[in-house]
Amino acid sequence: MPEFFESRAGKQLLALIASALILWSVGYGWHIQIFNIFRSLSVPTIDILVLSVFIVGLASFVYSLLRIFDLRKEMQRQHEHARRAHWIATHDHLTRLPNRYAFEKFEILQAPSNDEAPRLPIATIFSIDLDGFKKVNDLVGHQGGDQLLREVSKRLAAFAAEGCVFRFGGDEFIVVARGLAPEKEERFASLIIHSVTRPIQVGMICCQVGASIGYARWPEHGDLPQDVCHKSDIALYEAKSKGANTSFLFHEDMQLKVSARAKLEGKLRDAIEAGRIKPFYQPLIDLRSGSVCGFEALARWTEEDGSIVSPQLFISIAEETGLITTLFQQLLKVACEDAKLWSDDIVLSFNLSPVQMEDRLLTSRILEILKAVGLSPARLEVEITENALIEDPDLAASIIDDLHNAGIQIALDDFGTGYSSLAQLARYKFDKIKIDKSFVTSLRNKGDRHEKIVQALLNLSRGLEIKTTVEGIEENSQLAYFLQHGCDIGQGYLFGKAMPASETVSFLESRDQMVHNTAAVSAHS
Repeated sequence: MPEFFESRAGKQLLALIASALILWSVGYGWHIQIFNIFRSLSVPTIDILVLSVFIVGLASFVYSLLRIFDLRKEMQRQHEHARRAHWIATHDHLTRLPNRYAFEKFEILQAPSNDEAPRLPIATIFSIDLDGFKKVNDLVGHQGGDQLLREVSKRLAAFAAEGCVFRFGGDEFIVVARGLAPEKEERFASLIIHSVTRPIQVGMICCQVGASIGYARWPEHGDLPQDVCHKSDIALYEAKSKGANTSFLFHEDMQLKVSARAKLEGKLRDAIEAGRIKPFYQPLIDLRSGSVCGFEALARWTEEDGSIVSPQLFISIAEETGLITTLFQQLLKVACEDAKLWSDDIVLSFNLSPVQMEDRLLTSRILEILKAVGLSPARLEVEITENALIEDPDLAASIIDDLHNAGIQIALDDFGTGYSSLAQLARYKFDKIKIDKSFVTSLRNKGDRHEKIVQALLNLSRGLEIKTTVEGIEENSQLAYFLQHGCDIGQGYLFGKAMPASETVSFLESRDQMVHNTAAVSAHS
């Protein structure tokens, strides 16, 4: 009822009552004169007048009461609609957990007891991201993925007080633990990971996801919950970079790393726009003839001050930021232009990022560049790592078939270091496999066991009638070993490092001269 009198109708009612009291007071002062007027009228007229006033007054009073009750019900309905709308705005409809907007309004302070003054307890904010959720979602469909998210939400809710578990969207969750001692935080994170990673039954399929966790403390790492949440996100990013099912407490050096990465990302965008990232070319040598049979294009970024940025660093940033497609197309176009300087029997080998294997337009993008430059598809060889095939095997198979049908050669890169190598060879059609340089190093450092593995890889490729390229040949003894065991192509510093396009022509000339001289010496001997 108090809220009614705060409304416009309530205020009007109060004004009406006040006006009636004022009129009554005025009328009371003039009641003698009024009654004299009534006495001058006949009795039947007075009876009718009094009865009419009574009936009108009673009807008005009843109408006012009904109006008050209707307005009160309407206010209750509006209040319920507002409460429902607020709930919808502050909660995730799938998991029914509070959302990001609710977290912005979240009171992290703990209510004091009756016998104590207000206090500011330590609270820890845990940022949680599910590892491998996309694969599970692809496996069981969106409805199955929704069921998995609901189950994860229930498990997380068991670790915190009501209203202290949030879903920020996708597979990202926040858990706020009040009064958690610092020495127990790591244990708390481990329990969350253990709970989340337990198998979840989705229909007839038993699914399993991982969890990466970053956490930060309030008020140690920020004055506002949003600030602390940002720090826990930074720690989460660090945890994800170290692999699944790991957790990290925020440290200031993480902030410095993120800032440096953001700065490098800005530089990368500028470098791509200015075309400062160039393809360099490392020779591929036919081990039987000794001649150059191809060049592998490798991205090299030299800044304006002459410093070199590691490809491992800027390629990963390009993949994460979505710049990889633009960079790939830019480098491939330049590399195809450079390849026209070589003879038609020399192949251009170009690496594909695992991220690009999720692009359904990949083949058309490549063919468009080849057509624009005027390079035959038969002179292009694309290298695909095993890890690039596991995200979406069906799409990968479709892309590989399209590339093959266009006349482009396919090489399986880093063979033996990824997942299910034999399964990949059985499912996909490859023209060449590249044995990773780690196997070359192992011949010298690991002994007979690793030598048998290398021999098995070479025998496997021969049995499948697939050519082999061995990476990382740096010593003559290594070259002699792979010559002896029938490897087809060699690559490594022994033959030449990656070089700019301007040096490739002279390298080809000198290499042809060397092969010619070697053949002449052999003929005379």
